Formats: sequence, structure tokens, C-alpha cells
Amino acid sequence: MFTGIIETLGKVVAIKKEKTNVHITIESSISKELKVDQSVAHNGVCLTVTSKNEKQHNVTAIDETIIKSNYTNLEIGSLLNLERCLKVGARLDGHMVQGHVDETAECIDVIEDKGSWRYFFKGSSKVESLVVNKGSICINGVSLTVVNTKGKFFEVAIIPYTYNHTTFKTLKKGEIVNIEFDIIGKYIIKNNIKKE
Repeated sequence: MFTGIIETLGKVVAIKKEKTNVHITIESSISKELKVDQSVAHNGVCLTVTSKNEKQHNVTAIDETIIKSNYTNLEIGSLLNLERCLKVGARLDGHMVQGHVDETAECIDVIEDKGSWRYFFKGSSKVESLVVNKGSICINGVSLTVVNTKGKFFEVAIIPYTYNHTTFKTLKKGEIVNIEFDIIGKYIIKNNIKKE
């Protein structure tokens, strides 16, 4: 379980394909503190640390992860938002995030707005039923509040701190992001479908 509050950025320094799996080496300021078998969210994707040293750690993404996320676009030098799992008893500053990416969305516009930034996205038809105004959404592992939504489109606003401490500062129009819908909304939708 995560909160969507990013601890630091990681840089992809190596990618090795093995059959349908992809082994990824990430360099970060928290790599030395991680433990083998620990769960860490990488751009919102929960991955297990398989090995580590003082500067880097390794994770493996399976085919299901690659298909559902923007990891198909991962390359050497890519930056990733990193968050370690929530400690029991800690404050939940963001919202409940599982690290299970539901799908991807396309960034269709970025507008600087008097010291903050507005990001506009287009997702699938699921957006219409699972994204609500002033509700929570997780984009590339970042817990955010939805400003506006209509059909497959939704918008979030980014404050300077979030902009400067996450990959949002490098996100451009046309790029693909990982989306995790609010878990509560997913359960409500599933329950309503069963009743019909």
C-alpha cells in the first residue's frame, strides 16, 4: 500500500530483456536503504527489489506490467517517481494507492497558470465512470486531485513543490502516463454492476 507522495526520483541506468520479463536497474538516493524483497512504487507500479548496492537497485517487470503501463516507453535515462510502501501508523498524506496500474492515458496539453501547472489527459472510456471532480487519481505514482473531467478527458493542477520534486517537470504533451483509479470508486462500480 502506498500514498502517492513521492520520496525521490530514480534514473533508469540499465534495461535487460529476458523472454517476456524486463529487468530494470535504477539509480536513486534511496537505493542504499532498500531491502531485497521490498515493494517500491516506480511511476506508480509496485515492483519488488531483487538486488541492490549503495547506489542502485534492480526490479523485474513482467509481461502483464509492461502491457498495462507506460513501461513500453522506458529507456536508459528515464526518470521514475519512487515511493516506498506505507508504514503502519504513519500519516496518509495522499490517498490509498495500491501500485496496481489500471491503464495508461495520454497527456494532451500542459498549461502554466500563474505559478502552477494544469495538465490535461485523455484516457479510455473507464475515465467517465471512475474519475470524478475533486476525487483522487494516481498519475505516474503521484496522488492528485481531479480538477475537471468530461467523458474520457480529465485535468489535474500541479503546485510548484510537486512539479519540482516529481517527473511532472519533464512531462510533455503527447507522452503516456500510468493511471491508477481510486480503489473506492472501483469497488463501488463493481458492486453496482453486480446489482444490475
